[in-house]
Amino acid sequence: MFKDLHRNIKIRIYTSFLSRVVGSMVFPFMAIYFAKELNVVYAGILLLIQVIVQFIAGLYGGYLADSMGRKKMMVIGEWMKVLAFAGMILANSPLFTSAWITFLMLLAMSISSGFINPAAEAMLIDVSTKENRALMYSINYWAVNLSIMLGLIIGGWFFETHFFELLISLMLISFVTLWMTKALIQETYIAAPAKEVEKSFGLKPIIQSYQSVIRDMPFVLFTLGGIAILSIEFQRNNFIAIRLEDEIHTRVIPLLGGTNITLNGVKLLSLLTVENTLIIVLFTTLFTKWLKTKSEQAIMYSGFLLFGLGYSVLAFSNNPAILFAAVAVLSIGELMYVPTRQSLLAEIVDDSRRGVYMAFNGFVFQIGKIFGVLGIMAGEILNGIGMGILYVLFAFLGMVFTRMAIMKRDRKKQVILTSNMEA
Repeated sequence: MFKDLHRNIKIRIYTSFLSRVVGSMVFPFMAIYFAKELNVVYAGILLLIQVIVQFIAGLYGGYLADSMGRKKMMVIGEWMKVLAFAGMILANSPLFTSAWITFLMLLAMSISSGFINPAAEAMLIDVSTKENRALMYSINYWAVNLSIMLGLIIGGWFFETHFFELLISLMLISFVTLWMTKALIQETYIAAPAKEVEKSFGLKPIIQSYQSVIRDMPFVLFTLGGIAILSIEFQRNNFIAIRLEDEIHTRVIPLLGGTNITLNGVKLLSLLTVENTLIIVLFTTLFTKWLKTKSEQAIMYSGFLLFGLGYSVLAFSNNPAILFAAVAVLSIGELMYVPTRQSLLAEIVDDSRRGVYMAFNGFVFQIGKIFGVLGIMAGEILNGIGMGILYVLFAFLGMVFTRMAIMKRDRKKQVILTSNMEA
């Protein structure tokens, strides 16, 4: 039960929920902000820089959490968030507007996330047990999806007209999460003996720690497949967001009962994302039970294809009904491929070095974000249909790389089995 979980777990779920609710009101729409204030090319370049900074900060954040302590890094990160939001408020106040100062504050936010997230994840593992870990992640999963859905609903309706007020709410909630982290979280880090804590914080030792993983070709191919699929997903808040905002002009949509709703590109994007989140939340359990009797690989490849086809329609269609249908298709694909891919991932990693492998697997999301941002610039060269074709191509690449990984893994297992029999 939730009440039986360690206090740190409950506080982290609360703070994460609050941060994601207000964060989802603003951050998914920042590509639109920079495209308006500067231009589309600048928006792509700036968001690409932001992703790279967060990627590097995350690498260092993980190391620092193991040397300075979980709570200390989380508190430092929370303070950085408060200061960054204060800077964003000043840069978007009635007095003046500066997209460049906003960008610098966004970089500070990226660094703070790189400090907070690895420390928080390590802390959750520290205070959980094998028996309650599944419950902990299950509750956290539902909280994350619910918070994102609520934030997107509010942000979609108020981002363009009340951006300044949304930033104020971000800073106020950040003060709350800072206080909760500082006053209620317990430190779980236990320092190693002095002779063991001496380590370098340069890039070289980080790279060296992943050399053995990079030599594992089945895992690398499996990772490339994951990057191809995640690159499609991260188009939603980049190219697709900018396209919808530019091409879907304000219109009145009649609803049942004689009521109407005013819709524009930003509001439509938020509704499409809410639809995706609702389908995932409501039908995950049902699909998990259905998948138990099916071929994992066949279901996963089918999921990849549906996912790519759904997103390809989002790349060019302006018909709300077609867009909602496309989101239903890609959501079904997501429900099919996510659990099966995670199950196969567990079989591919080296159990003796699971931590390093899973950390490397986290790069899938960061590199996927980079490709997502590059999609903004690619969209300037290709039209919507061209981007749709590109999404389907990425889905096929995901299938090809994943299939190659599984085949190499099977051959590797067969060689080991043959060697053991001959011995």
